[in-house]
Amino acid sequence: MREVLTYSRRGSRFTPIQAAAWEAHHEEWVVPDEAVDEPGFSFDTWFGRGPAERDGLIVEIGSGVGEATAALAATRPTYDVLAFEVWKPGIAATLGLVGEAGAANVRMCGVDAVWSMEHLIAPESISELWTFFPDPWHKKKHNKRRLVNPTFADLVTTRLKPGGVWRLATDWADYAEQMIEVLDAAPGLEGGVVERWSERPVTKFERKGVAVGRDITDLLYRRP
Repeated sequence: MREVLTYSRRGSRFTPIQAAAWEAHHEEWVVPDEAVDEPGFSFDTWFGRGPAERDGLIVEIGSGVGEATAALAATRPTYDVLAFEVWKPGIAATLGLVGEAGAANVRMCGVDAVWSMEHLIAPESISELWTFFPDPWHKKKHNKRRLVNPTFADLVTTRLKPGGVWRLATDWADYAEQMIEVLDAAPGLEGGVVERWSERPVTKFERKGVAVGRDITDLLYRRP
């Protein structure tokens, strides 16, 4: 496990609705943490199909309560969507939305996403990476914990397919500036600020940011 983590684990208490969603779906759609240590582990086993049977693999880091995950995955049934989230109630909430949307192509994983990208996801295997509103770690002393940094950008570049894209969004202006600086300098990535991705649902989290006067920045970078 890495010493500097990009997240903190919050409480694990479920609401009754989350508990019901967890009970109904976790055995099928949640990859147990301990499974990744098994010899020969592959996410394809959990999806039930391999690269030849799908149009691509989409990875989301920090799916929150799944508002974007469920809506976007439901319109991409020929893609496998692997969503990383360490907050267990968020995973449970996502399961409920995924079930309601009929997005049976989603699998959830609570293992560290950066470690998983490095050790469990093959090079040139990701069609799209989604990083929507990652923790801004807005205190200066915590900036080192931000997900988007040069080391991670280099890793992402190796995991994207040629032509694969990395979509990002943040409501913190200084984090947007850091993202642009890091990704503009990353060898093997091209892109920048784009108009808001119309397919991405406006989530409760995003509305809160807008309500307090923060602007939303959308970015898109592509591996040529």
